[in-house]
Amino acid sequence: MSRPRPAWTPPLRDGVSASRVAVTPGPWRDVVDFLAQRLPRVLDWPERLAAGQVLDAEGRPVVADAICRPGTVLWYWRQLPPEPRIPFELEVLHQDEHLVAVDKPHFLPVIPRGRYLQETVLVRLKRLLGLPDLVPMHRLDRETAGVLLFTVQPASRHAYQSLLSARAVRKVYEAVAPWREGLCFPMTLQHRLQEPRDERFMQMQVVPGEPNAHTEVELIARLPRCGSDYGPAYPANDAAATPAPDAAPHHWAFWAHYRLHPLTGRKHQLRAQMNAAGLPLRGDRLYPALWPEPAPDAPPDYRHPLQLLAREIAFTDPLTGAQRCFTSRRSLQATQDAATPA
Repeated sequence: MSRPRPAWTPPLRDGVSASRVAVTPGPWRDVVDFLAQRLPRVLDWPERLAAGQVLDAEGRPVVADAICRPGTVLWYWRQLPPEPRIPFELEVLHQDEHLVAVDKPHFLPVIPRGRYLQETVLVRLKRLLGLPDLVPMHRLDRETAGVLLFTVQPASRHAYQSLLSARAVRKVYEAVAPWREGLCFPMTLQHRLQEPRDERFMQMQVVPGEPNAHTEVELIARLPRCGSDYGPAYPANDAAATPAPDAAPHHWAFWAHYRLHPLTGRKHQLRAQMNAAGLPLRGDRLYPALWPEPAPDAPPDYRHPLQLLAREIAFTDPLTGAQRCFTSRRSLQATQDAATPA
């Protein structure tokens, strides 16, 4: 159950919405003591309080030694050290009073998490449009490009998000993966996917049992032989082995352009299912094997984006009954390379 919407919320600060925390019963001497123990990763609470960057429910700055009464609501803004600019732009495809559709680039995270705050679709979009209540209707992985929808108003948010749980949204993706002889298209992939118990392990697991992930796969075209400078791609029978940093990359001889229709919406569904079918997506850093992590001080490498694109999303609008369809204007790098004579 979601928390009740507060009567007042602070304005955006450089596209970042304020966060709130409610004081709970405890041995807190004052506000600064509560914040230091409730949110210990923030090390500069005294400085923030002195600068008036913590507000009460009426928008008044809170002082550090204020009495900490249970139920008191405190507002603050998340802060991170300066982030390197991710050098790709999102495009607004559509905006109305209820929905915003954008064309997301590869490498840009959707929401603030971990080391990403300003360099996310949500914060960039709030800063661009000045809409503080934007919430993603669904998610895309940071590595995936394409159509992404946001709801604008809290009052209509549930109506749109309910479409997903009711499987009333048609999604179309495109991907580049190996070409394999002997496969018949269209084909339906059915697997049971399970979150790993170890939260640090990022791959979804294919396990025995009734399938909970269903995807239809169509072949668009077999691509011409691609050059070997795209980056490593590990064949399916190497899934158990994580390559060493100096390991020589394996390259498939031929690739193909596929259209994917997910009928369910599991985490990493397309990536995990295509890998399980022996067709790991080109540029995938998780499946079938984890790519070596770059050195902490290494500059970002944007040369090899995951070749997965959310091409289209369509549904019947729950408020108006109109047919909605949003289409990405992007194309996959591997298909562009294949279309360019060597």
